[in-house]
Amino acid sequence: MGKKLTVYMIDGTEYGPRFSEIGNWVGKAIYCPRSSVNKIFNRAEFDNPGIYCLKGDPHDEAFQERIYIGEAENIKNRLKQHISDPKKEFNELVFFISKDELLTKTQIRYLESRLIQLALDAKTAEVENGNSPTLPTLHEADISDMEYFLEQVKLILPIMGFKFLISSTVNKVDHEDNSQDKIDSILYQIKTSSYSAFMYESDQGYVVTKGSEAKKDLSASCTETYRKMRKKLLETDILIENGKKLEFSADAIFSSPSAASNMILGRNSNGFTEWVTKEGKTFKDTQEDINA
Repeated sequence: MGKKLTVYMIDGTEYGPRFSEIGNWVGKAIYCPRSSVNKIFNRAEFDNPGIYCLKGDPHDEAFQERIYIGEAENIKNRLKQHISDPKKEFNELVFFISKDELLTKTQIRYLESRLIQLALDAKTAEVENGNSPTLPTLHEADISDMEYFLEQVKLILPIMGFKFLISSTVNKVDHEDNSQDKIDSILYQIKTSSYSAFMYESDQGYVVTKGSEAKKDLSASCTETYRKMRKKLLETDILIENGKKLEFSADAIFSSPSAASNMILGRNSNGFTEWVTKEGKTFKDTQEDINA
């Protein structure tokens, strides 16, 4: 089932502050570049309790963004503290509030803890928090409400340019659904006898299966983009050393078949021809058959 999402550009510019709402959801997201915060600080939304995310440049070039996640009973007061702190470097912010009943302190602490843990599990961005706070105790009905709230937050974040929850691996929550994807999808293997590696398509992307092997070293011709990708896979322990080869410690998600084959072969490659079925049919051939 689809969802209707409304994005309103507050100052009418594509890069300026904006808010977003989903039909029949009590929550509301407010996004703003740091340079424009003072223009909208007087909006009523800033006086509400909620959770917020700050995005800055990563310290490690393997990642594309650095994230700090927090909660506050008054968003405006907390953000003013961060803005005046020279050690708190960020370029963009987004925060989430409730339009109807105000979120309680315990509820926003719950959302903060869950969001930090999801960010750490995703292994996509540098997470400044380091560790997630202990989950506070909530009644079962409140937990259900907060988990629904969180699902809408997860939908809105990428639209606002925050991609830290787009997982690099198949996470535990999606494992059952992804297992069905694996059953329904064609399983491909890398076209070389040097490495044993398998891949299949899913709604999340192109998944290289746990236990797949990869070349340890990258060739000199490998582009900087893929060098950063390999560095990230190693630093997050998605790729681990296993003798003279590397091994995937989890099902890893890639944005294209070529990105997946590059990480296996350690060089620039065409994933449309490097991945083949057990019958020897290339990924390109199977796609042509499907679209015929």
